[in-house]
Amino acid sequence: MQPTVQTLLDRQELALSLLTPAPDLPTGALAAPIAWAHSSDLADPTPFLDTGHVLLTTGTQFESDAEARESESAFAEAYVRRLRDAGIAALGFGTEVIRAGTPDALVEACGRQGLPLFEVPYRVPFIAIARLVADLLAEDAYSRQAWALAAQRAISLAALRPDGLSATLGELSNRLGAWVGLVDAAGSLDREAPDGGLEQPALGEVVGEARSMLRRGQRASRTLVAGESAGSPQRITLQTLGGGGSLRGVLAIGDSAELDQAGREVVTSVIALAGLALEQNRDLDRARGHLRTGLLRGILAGDTELAQRVAGEMWGPLPGAPFRVAVADVPAQHVDRLTELLELRVEQRGGRLFFGRDDDTVVLLLEDSDTALADEVAAEFEVPVGISDAVAADGVALAHEQALRALERARESTPGVVAFDEISRQGVLAFLARTDARAVALATLAPLAEHDAANGTALIATTRAWLEHGGQFDATAQALGVHRHTVRSRVALAERLLGRDLSGFHARADLWAALLAVD
Repeated sequence: MQPTVQTLLDRQELALSLLTPAPDLPTGALAAPIAWAHSSDLADPTPFLDTGHVLLTTGTQFESDAEARESESAFAEAYVRRLRDAGIAALGFGTEVIRAGTPDALVEACGRQGLPLFEVPYRVPFIAIARLVADLLAEDAYSRQAWALAAQRAISLAALRPDGLSATLGELSNRLGAWVGLVDAAGSLDREAPDGGLEQPALGEVVGEARSMLRRGQRASRTLVAGESAGSPQRITLQTLGGGGSLRGVLAIGDSAELDQAGREVVTSVIALAGLALEQNRDLDRARGHLRTGLLRGILAGDTELAQRVAGEMWGPLPGAPFRVAVADVPAQHVDRLTELLELRVEQRGGRLFFGRDDDTVVLLLEDSDTALADEVAAEFEVPVGISDAVAADGVALAHEQALRALERARESTPGVVAFDEISRQGVLAFLARTDARAVALATLAPLAEHDAANGTALIATTRAWLEHGGQFDATAQALGVHRHTVRSRVALAERLLGRDLSGFHARADLWAALLAVD
């Protein structure tokens, strides 16, 4: 362990005497680690000192130019303030060399400013203190390196166990004496050590922050203070695993006194091992993904016998009828995360769910009662998703076609789920009008639009209302609040401008489709 001020005071061979009253010192001042011991009699030695140093002095600076100073007390006050600002751990005053005893002004200044001050007897040379500090620092460095080597060896052996990743995290937790968790690429807590070692709400905050890091898709590390709202704040360090653009998860580590340089080296080795294990898992996931894609194509072609057999052996049974098909757009940067999420959901359901890649989309076969999964995918990955009606066992191809049409509609709006029945309720004509008919529709309605703009008429609004009321003049007039002869006159003018006889069904249907297409 790194030496402290109390370590020096406890060494009987040094015979050091603490002069600063303990109640005047800040909490933990005597337990502050010492980085080095240095001697100087300069009036301002701080340019040559650093945080954690112990300064040793014989007090020459308190004797020279005494007449030029306002008082010894003022000098001592300024001297101690400079040492405190520089982060000095303690001040040692060697007596009987320049002056007898330690100056009272220095003792008082150290007491007021909370700087540990100890007296060094004449028989103890400063070099003895410096050598002791150096020896203790060397012992600490050797001890920490030995600890790091032992920890890395134990972790490497743990990685060779059947569940190497869990064993590795468990060993890291034991060595650090801290909670360790792994959030997978899907944003779920995959494993932790010890189990239940981090309680809510801190655990939820850690997982939420890990998800944010995964969504950004960039390699990063950050420190989070979790659980403040519950009055039990805990410092958690998070580090992404995997390369940028293909993150495999986030490693979370609780606060630990072992996280010095040696501890960080051990954590770095675990990050490398965990990343390697997850990369190996990704290769396996890709192989499974190719298998799923092949089975999906068979299912969509109506050949479900092979898919039933293979899926049953690897993941569990396929969804039972009635089921639905969902199709989601998945950007390349989200493919791995979505795959891991869906693999997790398959495991949770013991099968009863199937998915596979189809070009730039992911196709899901869901049981009719499991449609909430489509909402989860759309919300988590902010992508459009189309979902079919419930179909029987022989309706997979039809359901896939429905889901594709629903996906086309979903792409027109913000990310979310569009069900095919939302389209079917509007009718076939409404769907056809939403494809590539807008330009044609604008050209069709142009004569009416131009006349309305030039003359302030309402031919488009009138013909729309007239068609909505089944070509009934009285009902249209009542809805518009005008006389039925006005409606007749406007419809007749529209027929002349369009060059069409609107008394027939086909002409009316074509005009209605044009109106839908420009909405």
